[in-house]
Amino acid sequence: MKSRLDLDALDFGKGSGLIPVVAQHARTGAVLMVAYANRQALEESIGTGEMHFFSRTRGLWHKGKTSGHILRVVELVADCDQDTVLARVEPFGPTCHTGMQTCFGPPEMDAIRKLEAVILKRATNLPTSPADVSYTRELLADRNLRLKKLGEETSELVVALADDDDKKRIAEEAADLIFHVLVALQAAAVPFDDVRDVLNGRVK
Repeated sequence: MKSRLDLDALDFGKGSGLIPVVAQHARTGAVLMVAYANRQALEESIGTGEMHFFSRTRGLWHKGKTSGHILRVVELVADCDQDTVLARVEPFGPTCHTGMQTCFGPPEMDAIRKLEAVILKRATNLPTSPADVSYTRELLADRNLRLKKLGEETSELVVALADDDDKKRIAEEAADLIFHVLVALQAAAVPFDDVRDVLNGRVK
């Protein structure tokens, strides 16, 4: 866990002893919930590595203490005015009391996640006839074809980049390669979140 909070610098006075805390999924960037914390709640969050909050009706409370759906602290950082805290967290189970992953409804999936979901559907829903076999299913069923297409798509992107006047072609060739990479990851049972974790680890 990292904390860049200077508790003495935080402006608790503006909110009569409380400051808003925005809990954000550390990997996906999704906003999970917003609550309030006093100094004690932030001290507990830093000390335990799990998010604590404070409300005037409940007092100090440990998120997930009863349900087990804790928010493990990855990083705490204050905004420029020192009156709001961003908590980057790793959720264990749904965050919202309604059972939703976030208190703001299901997040909009980016193109990578949408494509990954389609590929997973192709992998788990077996075709009922030869006519139902999609290109994705062909790739998933044939390791040599997957590797061959990865090589071909990589070469096509390299050629497009060598002739960098056609920006649209470069984007299209890059998209083709990313699709084939996602299929190969699915076949290897490696979720793209593992790739995200590696990338996140390289930019710290």
